[in-house]
Amino acid sequence: MLVGIVAGAALGLGANELVANRLLAKDVVDSVIEWAAFPAGQIFLRLLIMLSVPLIFSALVSGIAELDPRALGRMGLRTLGFTTLVSALAVVTGLALVIGLAPGEGDTTELVRLAEELAAGRPPIKPAEGAGITGVVTMIPTNPIAAAANDNTLGVIIFALVLGVGLAAVRTDNSARLREAIGGLNEVCTRLVEAVMRIAPIGVAGLLFASFANLGVDLLARIGAYVGVVVLALVLHTFGTYAVLLKLVARRSPWAFFSQIKVAMATAFATSSSAATLPTTLHVAEHDVKLPRHVSRFVLTAGASMNQNGTALFEGVTVLFLAQVFDVDLTVSQSLVVMLICVLGGIGTAGIPGASLPVIAMMMAMYGIPAEGLALILGVDRLLDMCRTTVNVAGDLVVAACVARSEPAET
Repeated sequence: MLVGIVAGAALGLGANELVANRLLAKDVVDSVIEWAAFPAGQIFLRLLIMLSVPLIFSALVSGIAELDPRALGRMGLRTLGFTTLVSALAVVTGLALVIGLAPGEGDTTELVRLAEELAAGRPPIKPAEGAGITGVVTMIPTNPIAAAANDNTLGVIIFALVLGVGLAAVRTDNSARLREAIGGLNEVCTRLVEAVMRIAPIGVAGLLFASFANLGVDLLARIGAYVGVVVLALVLHTFGTYAVLLKLVARRSPWAFFSQIKVAMATAFATSSSAATLPTTLHVAEHDVKLPRHVSRFVLTAGASMNQNGTALFEGVTVLFLAQVFDVDLTVSQSLVVMLICVLGGIGTAGIPGASLPVIAMMMAMYGIPAEGLALILGVDRLLDMCRTTVNVAGDLVVAACVARSEPAET
């Protein structure tokens, strides 16, 4: 996996530079992407996504059905508590760095011109709607089949949660057979995921080559301060906040823990999708980290859509950076509102690539930050999406370890 990551990124950036210096025809690189890199990456990614919905559904239903309803309520409250705490700490870390380092202040004429140039002819991203209580209500699907068909992972999770609670409460012969059938579906999906992961290095290399060949070093250098602040904040959150929680709450060695979850983190980096990584995350949690199955299934499946603290951090940094670039002064109270929206957005953002951009567009519209600023971010969003998804998945596993510490091994 690591070889695939390094090779894909290096070859992609190298190809971009060769095209920029006219040492290689762009048509050649485009043909490699179209006929080799993109298909290889997409086959790997689509196989994981294909299995993610039945695996999420079966894992969550099976895990909850094994629980006593009283234990479910206790575990749910602890999961929500840790998720909110970690997301809040992530946003505070990001906002503190972007305010302290101020990557968007100074002479920003070139960045503004680049943003306008990149935005020309590009359709704007529609701001997120349904914030607040409306967003909470719409999380509940009226049709669970439609939710699965429309990639509404959160809707599938809520339906699985309700069904699992029902199976935990109803103890009859018929319900036992239904639990057994859903458990069989989970076992089959798990085995299929293990088979798909055998082609992971090839798929990872293809995805990264296609992304970095289009990104290039030039754009990365021109907004390097912003990229550096985001990456630094994510690193500090991962190896600072997570490490403290692991040591003090989960009673685990942070070094050993990160070593155990490296495959899940590498998959998250390559796919940029918590939902697509979930099959690998569940496997790592049960076989490498040795978390109790009923805890890992509940916390991780819910966390794939509700514990996006890396995304929350990214959203806060991005809004404040663009405010600095376009010289929009945000008051302390406005910054606190940004923080609150980021925490709530991190809990409700779908675990798929690019899902945070509508939330950022909404906050930009709230404070009069020019919409073309978002085009400045789109060029490097794939790289940053990889990084923040890695933090999201690591955070899911950290929260699961913290919850597992206070739960019995078997229920």
